[in-house]
Amino acid sequence: MAQHETSPTLAKTPVSALVAAVLTMVLWASAFVAIRHIGESVRPGPLALGRLLIGAVALLAVVAFRREGLPPRAAWPGIAGMGVFWFGLYMVALNWGERHTDAGTAALLIGAGPLLVALLAGFLLHEGFPRPLLIGLAVAFVGAALAGASSGGGDSAVLGVLLCLAAAAGHAVGVIFQKPALSHASPLQVTAYASTIGAVACLPFAGQLVTDLGDASAGAWAGVLYLGLLPTALAFWTWSYALARMPAGRLGAVSYIVPALTVLLAWPTLGEFPSGLALTGGALCLVGVGLSRRQPRTAPETASSPAPEEPAFAEPAAVGETVDVSGPARAAQD
Repeated sequence: MAQHETSPTLAKTPVSALVAAVLTMVLWASAFVAIRHIGESVRPGPLALGRLLIGAVALLAVVAFRREGLPPRAAWPGIAGMGVFWFGLYMVALNWGERHTDAGTAALLIGAGPLLVALLAGFLLHEGFPRPLLIGLAVAFVGAALAGASSGGGDSAVLGVLLCLAAAAGHAVGVIFQKPALSHASPLQVTAYASTIGAVACLPFAGQLVTDLGDASAGAWAGVLYLGLLPTALAFWTWSYALARMPAGRLGAVSYIVPALTVLLAWPTLGEFPSGLALTGGALCLVGVGLSRRQPRTAPETASSPAPEEPAFAEPAAVGETVDVSGPARAAQD
């Protein structure tokens, strides 16, 4: 009888990496709650600009401390695209979307991001459209429709869902740009300069940021500072630490706890809890993502060979550690 053994990869995963991964997810979940709270005082564009300015300054300070300098010229197209779409479009659309939907539902909808990444990779990187991807897309579409119909807020609720999906799309496009950039520059360089470009893209909101913060409470100021330093800058450090010490596929699986954490954090702090229909719709979005990532069964003679880990799609991958994007990883993502 075959003996069941502990996975070597799991056994070698240090506790510190698991702690770092969970801390990252808690910080990213808290961002949904903070955005929802601060959105009452600071408009979507200015909030994105404030968060990015603080995060970019912090990350550029780390670049200077580590003396990494400027990325190679070949990395800049990817960095620019990531900055505009992931940091710019994503944050503005998410901030706007959370004005029309609760934090938990927004987090559930953003969870569809990996599915959109795979879809865009099929079109732009010619990675194909396997059946699991198409099935997952259909399931996630039904989930998004249910989430849009859940709150009974009419056009406003639908707008919130569409904006959150637009944010997920911005994340997906940013990942496509990030992928080649990481083959030329370190994750720290890519993330720091992409966040800087995102801040530059949001500069048209500078006047509104001054106005909004001038009228905002000390709590709103603290919230913007929190978003820039913790979910933006610090979370990339903890993500980087975990990514360097555990398989990217397992780390990506950990990212699925973000919506649940967001709901748990929003309940006591904001008094929000998604409706049953919204939870069902969001859960279907995540089920769709899971279905899209299913791998075909291996042939009997190769079934004992471990499949290559599929990298995660959560947030800008890593600060301060080099990620191997060659071989199977390049064909998958990140």
